Amino acid sequence: MSVSTNVFAPASRPFVAQHAAPRQRPGHILTSRRHLTHSQQLVCNAATLQFIKGIDEPSVPDVKLTRSKDGSSGTATFVFSTPSVFESSEELGDITGLFMIDDEGEFSTVDVQAKFVNGKPDRIEAKYIMRSAFEWDRFMRYMERYAEQQGLGFQKSK
Repeated sequence: MSVSTNVFAPASRPFVAQHAAPRQRPGHILTSRRHLTHSQQLVCNAATLQFIKGIDEPSVPDVKLTRSKDGSSGTATFVFSTPSVFESSEELGDITGLFMIDDEGEFSTVDVQAKFVNGKPDRIEAKYIMRSAFEWDRFMRYMERYAEQQGLGFQKSK
């Protein structure tokens, strides 16, 4: 049995995180926010989705999450209605997967399907399977960044 939740996208807005400048101590490595002051703004690198490596997908998907009760596995299903990759894939190349990229790095899935209506591309559905609690936590950190950047909300289903 799994628990389902939905992430939705009403609007987008720029993402600027409030961080502070570190105290200057030679050889000191920052390990927590208590070492920060409130004087500097740091613009975070964006969390992006890409179907073609190096080309960000501007359309925002609907995302459905499911997770096992014991937290050992989960699935994220992305549904992109009219993604821009349909218009540009001829010039830029083929869809090779869904790449999720942020400050921590990159992870991806190749479980990507294009859906057609009357012979014309309609939407893209991608599925990312998380096989451990570590993968779930990593995905949720990514989605928090992506949601903040895109103005998304998180809603648990009943």
